[in-house]
Amino acid sequence: MRRVVPALLVASAASLTGCVPLEKVENRLVYQPAAYPAGDWTPPAGTEDAQIASTDGVSLHGWFSAAERPRAVVLFLHGNAGNVTLCKDLLAFFPERFHASILAFDYRGYGRSEGSPNELGVLDDARAARRWLSQRCGVAESDIVLMGHSLGGGVAVDLAAADGARGLVLWNTFTSLPDVGKSYLPLLPVRSLMHNRLDSLAKIGAYRGPLLQAHGDSDRIVPFTLGRRLFAAANEPKQFVTVCGGRHNDPPSREFLDALDRFLSR
Repeated sequence: MRRVVPALLVASAASLTGCVPLEKVENRLVYQPAAYPAGDWTPPAGTEDAQIASTDGVSLHGWFSAAERPRAVVLFLHGNAGNVTLCKDLLAFFPERFHASILAFDYRGYGRSEGSPNELGVLDDARAARRWLSQRCGVAESDIVLMGHSLGGGVAVDLAAADGARGLVLWNTFTSLPDVGKSYLPLLPVRSLMHNRLDSLAKIGAYRGPLLQAHGDSDRIVPFTLGRRLFAAANEPKQFVTVCGGRHNDPPSREFLDALDRFLSR
């Protein structure tokens, strides 16, 4: 969720004065893709390219890293900025440390994926990626572990609530996009102005599987309190890891990784 909060102030002001259609400006602020060739596109060792077709025909790209006799199959959903090249460490780490196969992919408009991002499109992309991963690994879609960071957490909650999951892992994510905006712009009608919702707070109660959630208490992008509110609304079994001093875009902490190891073992 990089640079979204100050930009929301500009977008709200532009909308209130009638200068710019909010939805168009908002999409540019919420989704900040780095298109190819931005990033280091040298494939991580042992990975393969994933060519994924979204339901509406948009061509998506990802990287898949397989573990031998995996104990879990994981779909990783990244945040609102950058592209899949920022996931290289996870693609190497999961098979080696966790003995888990993992797919990281780019939403439409990110990296090598075609199209332009919007909420419905991104959610459709995630379903297409899960479908690809299910076929590649020979497991049911409901047996895939969903892991989302920041905006990707909102996408993961949507999938898990609607279709189930083997497990749900949320990392520095929010109750809803309007709640993030409102926490920084309390005097503006952000909730009524924003078109992108990703309302995880309203959805997470429909998910009936295990949850692991981690949040840094020094996160200045997605307030820690929003993470706690989302966790409170979730069903058991669940575990919350507070990362002391953790910021929004820090790499996963030791306590989070240890908890994730135990979570995948169960």
